[in-house]
Amino acid sequence: MEIVLGIHEVSVALGAIGVNRAATLFGHRRALFILTHSERMDMDEDSHPAPPVTFTGRKTLVAAAVAVVLIAGALLIRPARQDDDARPPGPSQRAAAAVGMGSPVAAMELTALVTDREAWLKKHADDDASWAVLGSAYLEQARRTADSAWYPKAERALKKSLELRPAEKDNFDAMTGMGTLANARRDYGTAKKWGELVRAQAPKHWTAYPVLVDAYSGLGDYKAADRALERLLELRPGLTAYARASAVYRDHGWREDAVLSMEHGAGAAKTPAEKGYALYRLGELAWERGEPSEALRQFEGALRADPGSGAALGGRARVLAALGRDGEAVRDYRMALGRAAVPALALELGELLEARGRTDEAKDPYAKLGGLVARGTAHGVNESVVLGLYEADHGDATAAVTRLTAEWARHKSVQVADALGWALHRAGDDEEALEYAKKATDLGLRSAEFSYHRAQIERSLGDAGAARRHFEEALRTNPRFSPLRAPLAKQALAALGNPPPGGPENVRPRGRWVQPEVTVVPKSAP
Repeated sequence: MEIVLGIHEVSVALGAIGVNRAATLFGHRRALFILTHSERMDMDEDSHPAPPVTFTGRKTLVAAAVAVVLIAGALLIRPARQDDDARPPGPSQRAAAAVGMGSPVAAMELTALVTDREAWLKKHADDDASWAVLGSAYLEQARRTADSAWYPKAERALKKSLELRPAEKDNFDAMTGMGTLANARRDYGTAKKWGELVRAQAPKHWTAYPVLVDAYSGLGDYKAADRALERLLELRPGLTAYARASAVYRDHGWREDAVLSMEHGAGAAKTPAEKGYALYRLGELAWERGEPSEALRQFEGALRADPGSGAALGGRARVLAALGRDGEAVRDYRMALGRAAVPALALELGELLEARGRTDEAKDPYAKLGGLVARGTAHGVNESVVLGLYEADHGDATAAVTRLTAEWARHKSVQVADALGWALHRAGDDEEALEYAKKATDLGLRSAEFSYHRAQIERSLGDAGAARRHFEEALRTNPRFSPLRAPLAKQALAALGNPPPGGPENVRPRGRWVQPEVTVVPKSAP
């Protein structure tokens, strides 16, 4: 029960108190009022004036005391709530809320959250919920910094939470955290198990579905990923869901849908870090479409929203290289590797330097790539695809085939299929390579790299028509997709030349066309 007294409804003066007979209890417009000697009472229902009743000073004080008691009673009936605090949440509170939603978090707020939870758990080591929050915060630190050393810390925190409150007791935060950790390490089979366990216990618990979308996509089970995404969008539309939708649509080759979903995600972003992440993803999509100016605009917008984003800085470096601004590109690549040391960025920088004839300088990022992969492997991260692509082009192609064949046995995604097909081509097995190149492109993903790899394999097999078609597709998708391979695609296409006149041999007849005989069967009479 709540009792409301409006200030405009109570007027205390040195003199008289009047009560309107038509007034009801508190909370209505004419509930209670106090008049001075000079004020008139409101008219009653019969329009007869009600003369004020005059009291002594003693009774006036008594009435005022009664009003105070009534107000105090109202406050007792409805005590202050935590939600009544008008102060905005602090950095650690904002970070905890974002981590719980699976959203990106600003570096300062994330540091505040980690410091706060670590200090709390020193005195309250039995708080399973705080261990789960701390584990998720460590995972976000790993995402922002690309430092795989955070993964073992996250695993220990999440396992501690599950030790205090097992999965059988619905510790969903820790369970989804373990699934997210497995996806980050590219252990998609383990991530699938955690996501399906949460879904089995609580089908409407939405945090299971981002884990499942990522896990199914990594495993190459794209139909299951579609179903999990549909359920996620039903349960919790927002940045997390729209980002997954964009990735799933991209894998199918639905580029317009992918962009639209990510634009919805940008609209749903509530913090600068979330906005920066959404703009970064839009920049990636623009780059894959072969629109470097648009991609540059999105990456720079992401950096304005979240200046510490290493991923956005690496994206801008890639675009600057495509636009011929090599000095700025090399600068941004090195800055990005300082903020977020991702092996793929080291590979890109090495290939840019190699393409510009700076082969001695290219050795440093290639060596850095090897060190980053070794460090990630020590922390449980699977870097088979990027290492296999590096070995296929710059190292031992046979070792790449061995590595990627084992990866294909675990994860049958289009990315693994493309890398394995390319490694087989570089190792000289073009017939088998073509089978994997088809698996990589048949889903619909529009990737200039994938099309280029397939074209080179088909060219080696002597299929000039198919090679020409896929070289053209690669250059049409993104004419500047790689500083090393885009020029090679143009050279190969020029060497293939135009198709012979008249179309394929099995379409154009060799001799004079003769009308075939047609036998007409008469209808039988009814």
